[in-house]
Amino acid sequence: MPKGYIIGHITVNDPDAYQEYIRRDTPMIEAHGGRPIVRGGTSEVPEGEAFDRHVIFEFPDYESAKALYYSEEYQEVAAIRRANATSMIVLVEGV
Repeated sequence: MPKGYIIGHITVNDPDAYQEYIRRDTPMIEAHGGRPIVRGGTSEVPEGEAFDRHVIFEFPDYESAKALYYSEEYQEVAAIRRANATSMIVLVEGV
C-alpha cells in the first residue's frame, strides 16, 4: 500500500506564537502514524513562490494523512498556524 504524505511550505510571521502549533501538532502526527522526513533546514527555491520553511511528514498510507488533516482536533490546532504563518499544505499519496 502506498504511503501518504503531508507536505507544508510555510512562512512564519510570529515565531513565538507558532511554537504552540508545533508543540500541539507533533503528538497528533505521531498518533496517526506520521513521522517527520523534513522539518525545516536549509533550502533554496530555484523556481516558484518562496516560503521560509518546508516540512514533509510520512504516514503509513494516504488515508492516515487525510484522517489527521481533516480531524476536528487538528483543525483546531491548524488555526494557530493560520493565524501566525502563511502556508500551503498538500496531501499526497506516494508510489
